[in-house]
Amino acid sequence: MGTPHLQVRPGNPDFLDLPWADPVEAWQSERLVDMPTGMHRHPVVFVAYDEGVYAIKELPRRLAEAEFSVLRSLEERTGLAATPAGLVSRDWLESGAEQGGAVITRYVEHSFPYRHLVSGPGFGRRRGQMLDAIAGLLVDLHLAGCFWGDCSLSNVLYRYDAGAIEAIMIDAETSELHPGLSEGQRLQDLEIMKENLAGEMADIAAEHDLEIDAADLGLGEGVEERYDSLWRELNEDLVISANERYRIRQRIARLNELGFSVGDVDLAPVGEDDRVRMRVRVGGRTFHSQRLGELTGIEASENQARHILSDLNYFIAKSGKTSSTGKTVAVMSWLTTCYEPLLARISQVWKGNPIQGFCDLLQFRLTVAGARGADVPNDEAFLLWSEAGFPGFAVR
Repeated sequence: MGTPHLQVRPGNPDFLDLPWADPVEAWQSERLVDMPTGMHRHPVVFVAYDEGVYAIKELPRRLAEAEFSVLRSLEERTGLAATPAGLVSRDWLESGAEQGGAVITRYVEHSFPYRHLVSGPGFGRRRGQMLDAIAGLLVDLHLAGCFWGDCSLSNVLYRYDAGAIEAIMIDAETSELHPGLSEGQRLQDLEIMKENLAGEMADIAAEHDLEIDAADLGLGEGVEERYDSLWRELNEDLVISANERYRIRQRIARLNELGFSVGDVDLAPVGEDDRVRMRVRVGGRTFHSQRLGELTGIEASENQARHILSDLNYFIAKSGKTSSTGKTVAVMSWLTTCYEPLLARISQVWKGNPIQGFCDLLQFRLTVAGARGADVPNDEAFLLWSEAGFPGFAVR
């Protein structure tokens, strides 16, 4: 008794120095740190190692095993779920005991719970970003064949993503993975989401001593509307004739613009004429982040990557180096003369994610350049940005 069965993934500590003989809520350890978090039905603590900060959620062994398995599979299908680091089994306890197991995940850097966004009884000007973030997360999970079963504001962490908000699933104990979801499974997941969000918004209104009528009970319906619009665009079939093959490229470009990678393109004949029905297999929202990583090695979220790529492509265009070798040289020049020096300066004055700060600076520089009608050098843009109090993207 006291030493659990630990399954730890490579690249993480062994976690053996933690007091596993005790429930996590009773831990006394120098490893414990306070991190922003939301509401949880099971105890959660955070521990710090040289490798990073980790969240440890304690729950019955069967649920822990199921959640760890889902998160591992989702890691290969989407980048919008917590990264599992380890599974803990306290074999001396019954499998149904509340302290029977634990899931260890990497803490989502630069993230915050939904209450960080609450303004009064609701989300104020951030409401549109919240709708987009949750709808996009649900679409991404459903494309990956994941039935969540408990989508709520509390089961998600959020982080700023250039001019948007990104939502990351952190609770998968009720989730199921399938080769694909049926219409009924998707609709059921949406109904659960709407019910959960309405309850949470009612709780927020109650905390502000407001009547239930003042609660933003339609938040879930707003998410559903955006979800439906995005789902239709990703899954609609396109019928084209032989002389309209350019529409295939247009469709792929549109999906890439939305951030989704495109896998196989299926072209099936329609009737006996020259028309074909185009159907695409859509992957996760990683198109721009993967492209940026391939070119530069920079790890950024999807919208951040989109803005950084715009700056990089503009730099390449100005360099006039259009050959493959020339572009490679231009990318290295951009990294060493633009990105890395600016990121170093931002890191000295920016409290949050420096990559988000870099995107905010790009947006500010673009605004100033537009007002002047001329490019603004990076050094001058940084000075003006700091003097203005580091303004970021306008809130939609």
